[in-house]
Amino acid sequence: MEEGLPNRELLLQMVKMTIPFGKYKGTLLCNLPVSYLEWFYRKGFPKGKLGMMLGTIYEIKINGLEALLEPLKNNSSA
Repeated sequence: MEEGLPNRELLLQMVKMTIPFGKYKGTLLCNLPVSYLEWFYRKGFPKGKLGMMLGTIYEIKINGLEALLEPLKNNSSA
């Protein structure tokens, strides 16, 4: 895998994991609104893996790449 590219496991986690706090507590990371992700971008993403995942979702959404997550969303219940 090339450095800087998210791996499949990380992407799978983003379609299964929910945000554990705040206004959107319980919402899947991949379903968070762009406005919320933009707020984090301005204020700073949390430290650790959650922050990295939120930053990745932010980049995916602002670059119009959400379609990449659709096959994973559809198969995440399997």
